[in-house]
Amino acid sequence: MHVKIPYKPRAQFKDYHADTRRFAASVCHRRAGKTVARINKLIRKAVENGREWPPPRYGYLAPFFVQAKDIAWPYLKYYTRPLLEHGGKVDESELSVTLPAGQIIRLYGAENAERMRGVYFDGIAADEAQRISRPTLTQIILPCLADYQGWLDISGTPRGWQNLLGEIVRLAQKNPHEWLLQVLRASESGIISADELERQRALMSPNEYAQEYECDFDAAITGAVYGQQIAQAMAENRILARLEHIPDERVHTAWDVGYKDSTSIWWWQRLRGELRILDYFESFGLEIKDYCEVIKKRGEENKYIYGKHYVPHDAGHKLLAAGGRSIVQQADALGVRMFAVKATSQQNQIEAARVSLRSSYFDGTRCEIGLECLRQYQFEFDQRLQTYRSTPRHDKFSHGADAFEILARVWREPEEITEPGKIKTLQDMTFDDWLGSEPATGEARI
Repeated sequence: MHVKIPYKPRAQFKDYHADTRRFAASVCHRRAGKTVARINKLIRKAVENGREWPPPRYGYLAPFFVQAKDIAWPYLKYYTRPLLEHGGKVDESELSVTLPAGQIIRLYGAENAERMRGVYFDGIAADEAQRISRPTLTQIILPCLADYQGWLDISGTPRGWQNLLGEIVRLAQKNPHEWLLQVLRASESGIISADELERQRALMSPNEYAQEYECDFDAAITGAVYGQQIAQAMAENRILARLEHIPDERVHTAWDVGYKDSTSIWWWQRLRGELRILDYFESFGLEIKDYCEVIKKRGEENKYIYGKHYVPHDAGHKLLAAGGRSIVQQADALGVRMFAVKATSQQNQIEAARVSLRSSYFDGTRCEIGLECLRQYQFEFDQRLQTYRSTPRHDKFSHGADAFEILARVWREPEEITEPGKIKTLQDMTFDDWLGSEPATGEARI
């Protein structure tokens, strides 16, 4: 049986369709046609799979089920229509098509990806992957592909690096023998006319245009608190592949201590008016002793001479769960002397961080995750007023930004130390506070 479907691949997608690697990643500008290409890849792979039992099964995954219905479902029905004239069926409620030979193609939404758990798939295309969570891939999709060594196709448009699309692109860059990596920029693809691109550019902010049409993963996010400052640091080559610490200068840390959220730590030095950001660490669910071990281990590995360890003011509050001891007191007993920085307004913290970023140099490799936190940290958006509020939203990126705001407030200040038994903030301390009892462990403090 010979059936012709009404699809002629754009020239920009011919190599994509011809590639035989099991894994593919496509970063495409808006209106490039990536969804149409994915749907037709699913159809072709399904038709070519002659397995009788169990019936070949393929899936298309969008961030939301309604998105899959609005964007991909009309394409799937249209391009399979000639095939369905010879049998098979369409299920509107399940967004699935069964081809004449029994192959199944079904659409899913990542918000209810559990529906895919336990089901085998011969191939899955995940579209707009920048809005799909990593656990959806690692805990649900990949196991679904294991039975028949199914193929995986990831596509989307950039929204920073710290999301599924960004991570997959970097994985593909490192493993070209296993991954096809396709990047379609509007200025290069020729799909959208130059006149239309100019109209779009005039109506969009530079960072929006760079992200949506030029596939720039490093473009500032709209509404980002520090997007402009990070972009400036990149333009001025202040984000380096490697930034060595100055051996004779003290290394300090600044923390955001999470109780139910992540804890974030920055390592930094001050040198003649420059702020040198050396390292970043973030984790969730560890105890204070574990974070103190991280401090000690990195100090030993890099031969740091530690200065001060700065924490938010609430780290000085006594905790019932810790026997009435604060985070500062617990850390001191473990050999890490901290002091709490007095609370101030959110606007003061943001302004301090923006000013500090103008003279900051980063180790771009070790601070990669922290830099992405700064890049992605956004103001809340008021849906009713359709404008950004003056307060940032709380999400997974806020912890690294909060820790940097602590750093920004203290790096120019005189160095002082708190006495763990009498919790004081930097502004309240005297010289006598420099003196304190030795840690309960008998270790020297760092």
